[in-house]
Amino acid sequence: TTPPSQTTETLSTTTMSLEDIKSDIKAIVAEKDCGPIFIRLSWHDAGVFSTGKLTGGCPNAAMRFTDGGEGTFGANAGLPTVALDLLKPVTDKYCPASISHADLWTLVANVAIETMGGPAIPTKFGRKDAATSAESVESQVGRLPDGDKGCPHLREIFHPKGFSDKDIVALSGAHTVGKCHGDRSGFDGKWTENHLKFDNSYFTEMLSKEYADETTAAGCPQKKHAASGTIMLISDLALLEAPFREHVELYAKDQEAFFKDFVTVWVKLQENGCTGLRDTL
Repeated sequence: TTPPSQTTETLSTTTMSLEDIKSDIKAIVAEKDCGPIFIRLSWHDAGVFSTGKLTGGCPNAAMRFTDGGEGTFGANAGLPTVALDLLKPVTDKYCPASISHADLWTLVANVAIETMGGPAIPTKFGRKDAATSAESVESQVGRLPDGDKGCPHLREIFHPKGFSDKDIVALSGAHTVGKCHGDRSGFDGKWTENHLKFDNSYFTEMLSKEYADETTAAGCPQKKHAASGTIMLISDLALLEAPFREHVELYAKDQEAFFKDFVTVWVKLQENGCTGLRDTL
């Protein structure tokens, strides 16, 4: 017979609805102001996908293993620790009986975006979790972008994922929230003055502010606006070059255009490398 504790656990997890999960995510985002790191968690889980010189990669929550692989990538610093610690109450309650880790990471980012004022993003389900760190991609190099490089690098990273120059600008707009941490990426500071509001400020501030060169305590080059203390990375200001700039200017003028294009490319990012996704849990 099934032990009573197991029966209780099975019933409590399998009967949870999608709305229950979303509600718990919203509560954590509101209490901890952690929406931006949840967005980064999903982006770095899914963003390793490529079809260029490098192939494979998909959102599979491999970062939850820290004995090797994606959980040890420098680009992912803070995600297996800070992000997953924040998410732990939801993870323990729902994974894997009600939702896979990879689907939860996707959902938590989308709920965070909407909670912070951004667009509603449809989430599909059915991503398979990595069983060990061995299911990671081989390296972050050539798969995840470097903040200290310009347009050629952005194209080298994003075009093999199926993204156009316009798509690169729309995806970059996620920097409207969050900030860099010197002990993680080496960069330091927030991109926008209200780093917990998902809007088009990334584009408006990029166009309206003057930025000066600075080097962080970790030795990383970045750009800083003296009066507000906000920053841009070299890879951000690269978007002011043609043909990227026309999309920056459009999104600065038209937030709805940004939201519409962002949803399209963000969903594509989250679904790259996946098959058999479904609309329901």
